[in-house]
Amino acid sequence: MNQKYLIPLTAVFLLFIVAYTGVEGAGLQWFFGIVFPYAAIIAFLAGFIYKVLGWASSAVPFRIPTTCGQQKSLPWIKQNCIDNPDTSTGVFIRMILEIFLFRSLFRNTKAAFNKNASNRLSYSWEIFLWVGALAFHYSFLVVLLRHFRFFTSPVPSCLKFLEYFDGIVQLGLPGIFISGVVLLAATLFLLARRIFDAKVTYISQAADYFPLFLIIGIAATGLAMRYFTKVDIIGIKTLTMGLATLSPTIPEGVGGLFYGHIFLVSILFAYFPASKLMHMGGIFLSPTRNMANNTRAKRHVNPWNYDVKTHTYEEYEDHFREKMIEAGLPVDKKE
Repeated sequence: MNQKYLIPLTAVFLLFIVAYTGVEGAGLQWFFGIVFPYAAIIAFLAGFIYKVLGWASSAVPFRIPTTCGQQKSLPWIKQNCIDNPDTSTGVFIRMILEIFLFRSLFRNTKAAFNKNASNRLSYSWEIFLWVGALAFHYSFLVVLLRHFRFFTSPVPSCLKFLEYFDGIVQLGLPGIFISGVVLLAATLFLLARRIFDAKVTYISQAADYFPLFLIIGIAATGLAMRYFTKVDIIGIKTLTMGLATLSPTIPEGVGGLFYGHIFLVSILFAYFPASKLMHMGGIFLSPTRNMANNTRAKRHVNPWNYDVKTHTYEEYEDHFREKMIEAGLPVDKKE
């Protein structure tokens, strides 16, 4: 097995074992249930704000949007107002489509040599990557929102509606939450793509596999607690409400599986700002997406350009006239 994904897999497994044995064997519920979650949230917020402020303060003096389609030009030339907008309204529409529908990924193509056509390079629509990414992100969002019921009392009506809609498929007891199953399936698909697609495997590093294994571990332990093992929901609610109200308590009867689950969640939150997952915040500040392409209508000048002392040819000749004459070079003035 390739070490690029063997090491992250082993690391996630050992992290779960550390939390499970630390609770079941050493009684460290206070550390894995209180100290580390608080530290992870602080690390997440501090790292997220630091990264966003760093991006926001980065200078972008020129228009560098990544465009596709015809730019606004002459009146009789049709412009692509969404892919290549020249107004703030067009940029807003493009950003909405990119953030909520992954429009650029929807149009992604895959290059490969067609063996049936004398190894000619051909392009195919990679729709499954778009579907998998869309399913992953939206199921992750639903799971995250649905878990807010553990941190609120009473539970808001919108969360109750979301939970009802998510659990509309009733197969046995307890009912199945669609988002949890879709999240695990979509993450496994993205992992399989990194492992079995040779080109993707070649450019992937261990840091690309680690969050995938973390999310798989989180989803698997969450599904296990809901469908296969008995957990004390009241005790978990007591713990989470204590964390939310800054008055944490350790309830009795909550097993090591839950603490392993929350430990993996805390690791993901703490790791988030230092990983590629920060594209969640970066997409809003990307100058290749959030800038209008109006370079033909408006001249953009570097705002910190300063006056540069120039050296004219006359000054150059005055300075080197004697040496130029000695070298036989022509000069405009003899003296």
